[in-house]
Amino acid sequence: MRSTAGSTERTGTAARPEHPGGIRRFSTTERMVHRATGYLMLLCLVTAACLYLGPLAQLVGRRHLMVTVHEWSGITLPVPFLLGLLSPAFRADLRRLNRFAVYDRQWLRAVRRRRTSPEARPAGKFNAGQKLYAGWIAGAVLVMMFTGLLMWFMGLLPFISRTSAIFVHDVLAWAITFVLLGHMRRAFEDPEARLGMRTGYVSRSWAERHHSRWLHEERTGQTSGHADEHTR
Repeated sequence: MRSTAGSTERTGTAARPEHPGGIRRFSTTERMVHRATGYLMLLCLVTAACLYLGPLAQLVGRRHLMVTVHEWSGITLPVPFLLGLLSPAFRADLRRLNRFAVYDRQWLRAVRRRRTSPEARPAGKFNAGQKLYAGWIAGAVLVMMFTGLLMWFMGLLPFISRTSAIFVHDVLAWAITFVLLGHMRRAFEDPEARLGMRTGYVSRSWAERHHSRWLHEERTGQTSGHADEHTR
């Protein structure tokens, strides 16, 4: 859910400095989508904890309110994403996330071998780990919504038992919790990445160190998909 001016404008326009010493990484729309989705996801997890963790449920009470908030925060979770599709910058970065380049496989090999140098982990605007995370969390949210609807409307699909839906929903909820904690941990380890999500800009030195292929794409006017063709 990230974009640059180069995603939607000509290379000459993208090269024009918009922020002293910085380079545009996220559009306002993308930052709002990320923020709104994060708040809704947090609301889902907090209300779920108030429903399923005994001590917390007793402390908070108001079970009916928690159920209502949990259901509607889950139902509205895709809304920021759907609204974001109106933005060309958002759509351009979705295409980036959906494509694996040759250097993404190199990034994954470096992770397996515990090589941490920027040269060993080349990345475009999104590294391979971010692409895998985005795909996994999107699929997990769809499954959570599907099982949640089965629990809410018990007669929706009679051949799927409510017990099965609850089991999948609960197991996946724990998986999402741990994955999100890992995502937040990585974010807190990189203040520059958080700055980019907060303001839309990152320093050029940070981009050159962690996302050098992205800067190359910006200079040449290539998208991730075109870059893939040239790196094969």
